[in-house]
Amino acid sequence: MPDRAEIRIGEYQSAPLDSDRLTPRDVERLRALEAGRHLTLAPDRSGWRLRAGATVGVLVLDRVRLVIEPKFAIPGERLMSWLAYALNAPAPVRVSVRRWTTEPDGYADLVAAALLEQCEQLVREGLRRDYVRHDGVEPVLRGRLDVAAQATRRYGQLDRLHIRTFDRETDIWDNRVLATALKAAFVLTGSPDLARDLHGITGAFPRPAVPAATLHALDRISYTRLNARYRPAHTWARLLLNGGGVTDLLADQGNSADGLLLAMPALWEAVVRRLGTEAGVSLGGRALSSGGDTAITVRGDLGNASTFRPDLLLSLPLPGTSQRALLPVDAKYKRYDRHGVSADDVHQLLTYSAGYTPSGDPCGVIIHPRSEGHTHRVLQVGGPRGRLGTIHVLGVDTQADPGHASAWIRAALP
Repeated sequence: MPDRAEIRIGEYQSAPLDSDRLTPRDVERLRALEAGRHLTLAPDRSGWRLRAGATVGVLVLDRVRLVIEPKFAIPGERLMSWLAYALNAPAPVRVSVRRWTTEPDGYADLVAAALLEQCEQLVREGLRRDYVRHDGVEPVLRGRLDVAAQATRRYGQLDRLHIRTFDRETDIWDNRVLATALKAAFVLTGSPDLARDLHGITGAFPRPAVPAATLHALDRISYTRLNARYRPAHTWARLLLNGGGVTDLLADQGNSADGLLLAMPALWEAVVRRLGTEAGVSLGGRALSSGGDTAITVRGDLGNASTFRPDLLLSLPLPGTSQRALLPVDAKYKRYDRHGVSADDVHQLLTYSAGYTPSGDPCGVIIHPRSEGHTHRVLQVGGPRGRLGTIHVLGVDTQADPGHASAWIRAALP
């Protein structure tokens, strides 16, 4: 790995970069991330000024290794438990045992270590093999004779035979995906020990493929009893190969820079959806789609109709009745443990509560992260004609176990 200057900044912080620190290709990569609103790059007197957004992680450029740290200080092993929870993947064991922390290696090492753990387990169990087709020319018949090729290419001669064989090999997409992800992880890691382990396990897998083709193959893989054990490894592989993704948790797939960038608001939304859904199911409820017939729409304005969609819409049974009530829940990746709820978010939750909950008791829920215990406060919004709505603001301790947080949410839901 070439030596690169490491620059560390936090969410929404900025750092100057000398003009010779960024190559033209780096500028192109950063502009692609700027188009996705993950960071901003602006010229200044010394060269460039880079400002981070709410996307954190590691970005490996030609001459710079950029580390963007989250505004919430989450221990490495706890971050991995929340990330695994959001992805609905098993939490890695090796990460907590070997203490891969966010200092100084960053999130890329955490995810790389999780991938390494799953790959080592697959190698111990034996990599999956499947029949792979090969077309070749040999002096003796093996497998099936390719009659069409023999007639059109050898013109009836039998000194060389066009044959088609099917051999059981490990060079299948289930394994090739992991080989490609291991190669990407090796580039990203800042830990020599982890890089050595990644390099050591690579030899057990077939040759890597092009990342774009690998992601396409991942989308086409269907899991059966034969390859179900590959699902956790493929989950971490997708995270690494996407680079962080915005469709799920990562940066835009069009970004060609090597990196692992986690979009923290998207990650928190995924966490809240699972927390709220599990809490609702345990209370006899279920999660509903907030689109289509259940969407709150604005019509009659210039242009297309707009919609209001909460991150989660729960249908919960009313105690003592056979009826059900809707409860809108919104994820806010904001420091609401340090300052009050903004007016914009109050307006948004009042709209949700007016659209989904009974007019006699309009109610909505905000769930935000915090780092020192769970909290629950209630906002009463009123006017000259009475109460407009109630907003429950739930602060989830990100240093707690996700399972404990789910149980607390269940008890705190109104």
